[in-house]
Amino acid sequence: MTATRAAGRIGAVPRVYRIVSGAQTGADRAALDFALERGLPHGGWCPKGRRAEDGRIPPRYELIETPSKDYEQRTRWNVRDSDATLIISISTTLTGGSAYTRRCAEELKQPWLHVHPGNDDPRTIQQFLERHRVKTVNIAGPRASTEPGVYQYVIQVLERSLGP
Repeated sequence: MTATRAAGRIGAVPRVYRIVSGAQTGADRAALDFALERGLPHGGWCPKGRRAEDGRIPPRYELIETPSKDYEQRTRWNVRDSDATLIISISTTLTGGSAYTRRCAEELKQPWLHVHPGNDDPRTIQQFLERHRVKTVNIAGPRASTEPGVYQYVIQVLERSLGP
């Protein structure tokens, strides 16, 4: 049941069919783990060599390597190949790779939403997904080393917004 069909029913969740992310520690891994735990299709692009700050990205994440080891190529391609991007962080300010993700979305004219405490109402997220008819959502955000606690926060946001 979509939010539109639910005619105002709180908690109605748009059906996202696939979650993509780059599998960096923190927000990216949380999104992919959320998908795996719920049996949702997942994927995305990762840097050549499956690079992440904690070493090689585990094979359980079904990602395709970009030709480059550069994180920026992975970020741009995940934005490009999705219907929309959720950038989820604890901070209200986007920096580093998260700010780059926003720039990519703007340049590629792809919808994006920055979700953070104060802007993480599940209805806002659901309405964004419904309005843009999102079937494949790119989920991005800070790595674990720059924003401790982001992994758990992303899981909480996705559980409240995309449902059980």
